[in-house]
Amino acid sequence: MRPRRILLLMHAHLVPPESVAGLSEAEINNYRAELNVREALLGLGHQLVCVGLEDDFGELRLVLRVFKPHLVFNLLTHFHEAGIYDSALVGWLELHKLAYSGCNPRGLLVAGDKALAKKVLRYHRILAPRFFSVAQRKSVRRLPAKLNFPLIVKSRSEHASAGIAQASIVRNQEQLAERVDFIHRHVGTGALCEEYIEGRELTIGVLGNARLETSPVWELTMAELPSSAPNIVTARVKWNLAYQQEIGLKTFEARDLSREKAAEIARIAKRIYRAFGLSGYARIDLRLDQGERIWVLEANPNPDLSFGEDFAESFQRRGYSYPKLIEKIVALGLRYEAPWKT
Repeated sequence: MRPRRILLLMHAHLVPPESVAGLSEAEINNYRAELNVREALLGLGHQLVCVGLEDDFGELRLVLRVFKPHLVFNLLTHFHEAGIYDSALVGWLELHKLAYSGCNPRGLLVAGDKALAKKVLRYHRILAPRFFSVAQRKSVRRLPAKLNFPLIVKSRSEHASAGIAQASIVRNQEQLAERVDFIHRHVGTGALCEEYIEGRELTIGVLGNARLETSPVWELTMAELPSSAPNIVTARVKWNLAYQQEIGLKTFEARDLSREKAAEIARIAKRIYRAFGLSGYARIDLRLDQGERIWVLEANPNPDLSFGEDFAESFQRRGYSYPKLIEKIVALGLRYEAPWKT
């Protein structure tokens, strides 16, 4: 690909310094994806301008007018501190007839509303945990029919395990009411309450617009997690490096999966990607129970692109070096058939 003008769009507090010399691993980890993508794009020869977005588009409008990028490489995950607004922000890019990396606004909206996403999965007869949702300022009066404890309670629309802790697994009505109230007060969204599925924690990456590629199936384990603790990815597991070491967190290509089971997971991932109308790249989170049934937990458009994280590492097994993966995401963004192109 010939060099392009690329605007790298990120959250203002995650703009990395020019040099990370002297910084600790924990400090660098705060903006690892932004740093890795910036270095990859520069290494590929692209002309790059980085913009840190806060709550208005003033600086972004100015840079767009002067720089006239071929592509906006989007690393934003929320706007106005709300995860559900990532779709509105990408919609703004489409309204300005800008090419961008990652998922389109319609796909972001469907996948980002976890209750809506589960309804789409049910329509397509894709196995997912049964659930109910509790809107802000509403309480739980009783458990819906056909649902049994234990349940896991999470935000209906926030990303990155926001609000998820060991206490998110509830086993009675009192714990359920307390955790729903916690999500309402501390995360500030509706609560999603779904069946807790015991099993192996699996993910698979999907890359593409119309023609899709999948990564190998990836697995997450926590060998030193106390036996009484449920095997779930809490916010602490996701972001606390010291805690990750304490519990023996490891991710790797899933072992002991038959070729047929791995192929089935890949087919399901592609079905979900198309059913949600996703584009660019995404990660599908699943559980494999003791009966070898595949349960879909959620789809995550625009997952973490940090070098060494699951998405990039899994596609490396498909022959995508990190720079090659970033270049592929750029190419998909340039080729995506947005409505304004038709």
